[in-house]
Amino acid sequence: MTQRKSFGSDNHAGVHPAVLQAMLDANTGDVVAYGADDWTARAVAALRSAFRCDGEAFFVFNGSGANILGLSTLLRRHSAVICAESAHINTDECGSAERLLGTKLLQVASPDGKLTPELIAPKLDGRGDDHRAQAGVVAVTQSTELGTCYTLEELRKISDFCHASDLLVYLDGARLANAAAYLDCTLADIAECADVLSFGGTKNGALGAEALIVMRPELVDPVQYLRKQQTQLASKMRFVAAQFLALMEAELWRANAAHANAMARRLAAGVRDVPGVSVVHPVQANAVFARVGAAQIKGLQKDWVFHTWDESVSMVRWMCAFDTSEEDVDSFVADVERSVRFT
Repeated sequence: MTQRKSFGSDNHAGVHPAVLQAMLDANTGDVVAYGADDWTARAVAALRSAFRCDGEAFFVFNGSGANILGLSTLLRRHSAVICAESAHINTDECGSAERLLGTKLLQVASPDGKLTPELIAPKLDGRGDDHRAQAGVVAVTQSTELGTCYTLEELRKISDFCHASDLLVYLDGARLANAAAYLDCTLADIAECADVLSFGGTKNGALGAEALIVMRPELVDPVQYLRKQQTQLASKMRFVAAQFLALMEAELWRANAAHANAMARRLAAGVRDVPGVSVVHPVQANAVFARVGAAQIKGLQKDWVFHTWDESVSMVRWMCAFDTSEEDVDSFVADVERSVRFT
């Protein structure tokens, strides 16, 4: 029996052949460790150019590590982070921001996963009160954990508000490629709205490779030390860097993301008229959130892998990846349709 494609996460996908080939190409002879090599120098230069970055790019192993490193670059000891309730740093990183950075997360309810200046402003009420953690950083996710994307105008409004309010902006870009593909913009267009941001590779065809982009040169100096302190410094850095060289070549990152997004749209269109199925959030990146009957979910999960996002309201998340095919989507949609008849 042919193995069915997982709709559980873009993390479930394999590695893009071009990325694997780049790693093989880098696997020649001895190279100086810890990033003092030509592969890393070229990959950093490519990222700095793509993001129009006056600062620096740093490679890390995973998205949570990128988030901790990025936030630690911006936080003072008494600072707090404003984020959406659904933010990955709040829901899925085992309290790492609180445990490792000693910061407080000031959560904002946001039905679509997006922050606005109006939602951020009330969290500044405690400023000047030495009994309260002082808001210092706003963390946004692009695309969000709910599959929605900030427009460039929305990001600029947040950036302008934050900088006028003495707040720094960190952008969790685990799926930044999907957002840029949806918005049909450059990476730099998004990056100009952040002080520090991550650029995810793992969810877009790479193997355990993420980048942290520090946009402002005055923020760069401590990052190399913080990265080592936080156990995110790779000794054989060339193999991480080579993956980004492959993703940056002819904007493979964009092609991968655009394909994943297109498959999510195809999936959403396929189930939109299925009785008992309702798509919850706009399908803008590579995620489809839907409400499906509990019995249907149970039946579908006998054959398919996907995540029950909120059992209390029978909401599921279906994720597409760079290697999801039209046939994968159509086969899944057909089973969703069949599940209605047998429940």
